Amino acid sequence: MEKKHSGKIPVKHIIGFALSLILTIAAAWVALGSGLPVGWIIAGTLVMAVIQAAIQLFLFMHLTETEGVGHGPWNMMFHGAIMVGIVVAGSLFTMVWAFDMGDMNMDMDKQHQNMQQEQMEHDM
Repeated sequence: MEKKHSGKIPVKHIIGFALSLILTIAAAWVALGSGLPVGWIIAGTLVMAVIQAAIQLFLFMHLTETEGVGHGPWNMMFHGAIMVGIVVAGSLFTMVWAFDMGDMNMDMDKQHQNMQQEQMEHDM
C-alpha cells in the first residue's frame, strides 16, 4: 500500500522549524551576548530548551497521534526517559570516579618520583 501525497504545505512543520530556529538563536544570544548573570543565563536556556523539546515532541515526533499505535508514543517516551537517566547517571558516576582516579594517579606519580630519588641517592 502506497500513501498518496496530498500536495499540501506542511504548515505545522514550517511553524515548528521556525520556532526552533528562533529559540536556538535566542539561547545562543542569551549565552554569548546578553551579559546577564550566570544564574539567569542557565535558567533562561533551560526554559527555552524545555519549550523547544515540547515543540519537537508535538510538531515533529507526532506525540499526539494515536492512529493504530494506542499509547505507543508515551510508551516510547517513558523508555527514552529511562535510557536518558541511565546515560546521565553513568556519565556523572564516570566523571566523579575519573576525578578521584586522577587524584590517585597524582599520588602514584609522587610516590614514583620519590622512589626514583631514593634510588639515585642509593646509587651515589
